Amino acid sequence: MAIVITAVRLDGGDRHEHIAHVWWNDPGEDEIRDNPVDQIVAWIEERGGKAYAADPDGTRLPVVVVAEDGPKHLRTEADGRLTDDLLALPRR
Repeated sequence: MAIVITAVRLDGGDRHEHIAHVWWNDPGEDEIRDNPVDQIVAWIEERGGKAYAADPDGTRLPVVVVAEDGPKHLRTEADGRLTDDLLALPRR
C-alpha cells in the first residue's frame, strides 16, 4: 500500500524534525486518516510502507525517513535530493 500525506502538525519548531503528526489517505479510499510521525517512520522502515506527498505542481514525491539533526523524521525526495514539500502542506 502507498499513502499520500496531505497535512502535517508541527510541535516545537518549524523544521522537518518538528513534524509531529501527519494526515494521509490511501488513494483508493476517500477517508483521511492520521498518525503520529513515529508510527509512519516505523511503518516505512519496518513494514516497507511507501508514502508520497505532492509538490505544488501535483507531482508525487517519495517520502523518506531521515536520521540527521536529531530523531528520525520524514522528508520528501526529488531527483536524489531532499526537499521541503512536507513543510508546504496544510497545517492542522
